Amino acid sequence: MDDSTRQALSLIGKLLADFRDPLFVWQLAALFACLVLAWGIARWWRATHPETATDRFRQVGSRLAFPLSALFLVAVAHTALKGQLPVSVLHVAMSLLASMALVRSVVYVLRQAFPGASWLTSWERLIATLVWGWMALYITDLAPLVIDALAQFQFSIGKQQLNLWLILSGLVTVFLTVVFALWVAGVIEARLMRMQTLDGNLRIVGVRVAKALLTVIAVLFSLSMVGIDMTALSVFTGALGVGLGFGLQKIASNYVSGFIILLDRSIRIGNIVQVGADSGVVNQITTRYTVIRHPGGTEFIVPNETLISSVVQNQTYSDNRLRLSTTLGVAYNSDLELAMRLMVEAAQAQPRVLVDPPPAVMLTQFADSSINLELGFWVLDPENGKMNVVSEINLAIWRAFRQHGVEIPFPQREVRLLQATAENDRSAM
Repeated sequence: MDDSTRQALSLIGKLLADFRDPLFVWQLAALFACLVLAWGIARWWRATHPETATDRFRQVGSRLAFPLSALFLVAVAHTALKGQLPVSVLHVAMSLLASMALVRSVVYVLRQAFPGASWLTSWERLIATLVWGWMALYITDLAPLVIDALAQFQFSIGKQQLNLWLILSGLVTVFLTVVFALWVAGVIEARLMRMQTLDGNLRIVGVRVAKALLTVIAVLFSLSMVGIDMTALSVFTGALGVGLGFGLQKIASNYVSGFIILLDRSIRIGNIVQVGADSGVVNQITTRYTVIRHPGGTEFIVPNETLISSVVQNQTYSDNRLRLSTTLGVAYNSDLELAMRLMVEAAQAQPRVLVDPPPAVMLTQFADSSINLELGFWVLDPENGKMNVVSEINLAIWRAFRQHGVEIPFPQREVRLLQATAENDRSAM
């Protein structure tokens, strides 16, 4: 029997001996008192430090207040009662509370690193089960036995000697370091997004670069921690270079184009653009594609390379002001000056229409049955819609014309039946 087995059996024996001891109830009472006091401390913390969406210190505190305070109180009770009462249960409780704090910390970091991830809800229990299971092995001193058993499955890849324990520990290490790196990137993102003085595109570039650099550093650091030679990645980098040369050049081009768009700020979030036949408001700019939302609700996902290599009509590139117009015709016997004044007043009555430059009416054409007038006006918020404000102004013009007797003509045609006329002439002869 090895040392690990002896230690596990010794712990189980101590627990059974404490259970048979008459003073065992005092150990439970001390544990219960520590837990109740920790619960009160956690409730006080949440009442005096309510969570906010931006204060990460309060978020962490509300989740770790109970396990950390309970761990501290149980540790104090363990030290005070050691030698006077059996304390094996308190020793086990300390390990379980430490694992609870670890589980809550890992889950919190995951939620910050992957905001809005639905898979965390289903994976949270698995993560907690794995952590608690490993803590149970550690408490019972069975962890060395499991490690030795996993280390027996050895194999080699090239010159690198690997075993099952090395792979599992490497995966866990890489996962934890990458999650921690993404959490740090999330903190950086939150700070950058609050800097309103910095351009929006530059903030997005900073977030993308921070996430990429921190992820690469975390992977390299974690692999070196578990003893994997970094030269083994040379094969992977060579294969990646060949893949970029043969089949991934479009993807690489889109990523490079995305950074160019973000850096030169030719297209920003909120701009109204038209690419070919697709137009709308820029909702999102990623390193691979840009999302353009049409006023009708349709979203177009445009590869960044298309925005770099083709002509893009950006209606709000240097100025958010946009000129809109509406055209209608009035009868030849109408008062043109009155009609033009009513059209200007209808535009000025709309709150979205700018005062400077003011609305103006132009006489564009003397048509067959009407005099065509064009009303031009400017708005500052085209992202809120263009047709809606044009429709409101058209409706106001129609009401004003009806009230003041301005006629909007419609085409009229005179039809002659030539065959019937010829028959009438023959009958008259």
